Amino acid sequence: MIALFYLSLQILKLYSYVVIANVIISWLVAFNILNTTNRFVYLVLDFTYRLTEPFLQKIRGFLPNLGAIDISPVILLLLIWFLEMCMKLYIAPLIF
Repeated sequence: MIALFYLSLQILKLYSYVVIANVIISWLVAFNILNTTNRFVYLVLDFTYRLTEPFLQKIRGFLPNLGAIDISPVILLLLIWFLEMCMKLYIAPLIF
């Protein structure tokens, strides 16, 4: 049970890193620092997009239209942080 608890915490942490990488890479592509015709850049961007877009799309459905500003990754990171804190505060005392 303890192993599953730590595994789920690590998966949440890795997913938050993927969200941050997706944001940074999309900024670099938008400012023409990275070019998506490069195969490696395209593969990394596509990988992070496929992992994050289902959750970000659901969050965007609840948010108002802010124009060019997309705060859905920030909301997703806050939700991941909230889930981690709830797990540490409420589930960890039951396990240990």
